[in-house]
Amino acid sequence: MRIQFLIVLLVASSATYGQSEIQKRDDYTLEYLEAHRTPGQTRTMLFISNTNDYVNLAIPAGLLVAGIIDHNPDMRQNALYVASSTATTALLNILIKKIVKRPRPFITNAHLTAVYQPSSYSFPSGHTSAAVSSATALIRAYPKWYVIVPSVLWSGAVGYSRMYLGVHNPSDVIAGAALGAGTAFGLGFLRP
Repeated sequence: MRIQFLIVLLVASSATYGQSEIQKRDDYTLEYLEAHRTPGQTRTMLFISNTNDYVNLAIPAGLLVAGIIDHNPDMRQNALYVASSTATTALLNILIKKIVKRPRPFITNAHLTAVYQPSSYSFPSGHTSAAVSSATALIRAYPKWYVIVPSVLWSGAVGYSRMYLGVHNPSDVIAGAALGAGTAFGLGFLRP
């Protein structure tokens, strides 16, 4: 839980120190991504973003079912670890959003047009934090290359999709990734 406290402190300090420089870099990145959107890439990024919740549910559900079928208590415990990590990350994400109340980038920058417009706050990215939390917990439970590679690729694609779609700043995505990884490491005691 110390990691989450440090993240909140980081958020508070970035809100007062260097905010304009961070915002300039965020805006530049999002304007670049918007200028290079294509219909095919946009469909792909929407698919990745829209299926994220299903993937985050499927990972622990799959582990649980496989653990029950195989009579494998470690796999069932890993299902609890991944599910707890993702659920805790989601709760912390909601709390941080309510504390920080950072508007979405398409609200603060008139030059940006998002592919769609979510109504909640921007910081940190909930999709990214959940994807990274699930991926990190899965990787810690099964540190094999064939788990690591798709987990990192998926969670990275989710974070990128949120910026590409214009609904999150890069700093939102970075903070979401830190929150997700921190929670997965913080709950590591749940692993068998």
